[in-house]
Amino acid sequence: MPLVLASTSPRRKELLALLQLPFDVVEPKFDERIHADIPPEAQAWTFALEKARSCMQQYPDSLVLGSDTLIAVGETILGKPADRAQANAMLRRLRGRDHRIFTAVAVCCDARKIQDVAVDTVQVWMKPFSDADLEAYLITEEWQGKAGAYNIQGRGGDFIERIEGDFTAAVGLPLRLTASLLQKHGLSLPVDVEQLYRAKPYPNWSTFQR
Repeated sequence: MPLVLASTSPRRKELLALLQLPFDVVEPKFDERIHADIPPEAQAWTFALEKARSCMQQYPDSLVLGSDTLIAVGETILGKPADRAQANAMLRRLRGRDHRIFTAVAVCCDARKIQDVAVDTVQVWMKPFSDADLEAYLITEEWQGKAGAYNIQGRGGDFIERIEGDFTAAVGLPLRLTASLLQKHGLSLPVDVEQLYRAKPYPNWSTFQR
């Protein structure tokens, strides 16, 4: 059965490629709008599903994979910063404390009437980094397009003290969960997922999970 990734995220494309399944990439036709009165896990769940659903009719016989990642401090959701000032404010808010990352994965198929969604949660503790460290990071512009204004698999990983949960979920696509959903709906994987987790072939993976 053909597989379609409903995402323009290069990180999700890179992670899904580790499962060694052929897939097409399409931009989902869904506009994310964060609502302060809806729990972050529920919003990630809905966003992932709607991304996949937006591509179902275009690829009716394919399994369409949608995913979404939200960061929350308590119940306050931090989306992607619009500019450097927002990135600065987000990172100052995260500095020296813990937060949660919610990554939802949805698998849909129009022809087979499949709509299956699950959410993986990661707890993250951030170091009390200095203002100079923050300024140096902002200059890199790595924060652009990143929920919470940092990139755990890049230089942003220097800000992280430790995590509890699946590193790949923190990046943007939990591979164990994704593999489980794909297998549940009829796709056979050419790789041993547990061996993949032992090898950790992605930047900073072995730093946070040994």
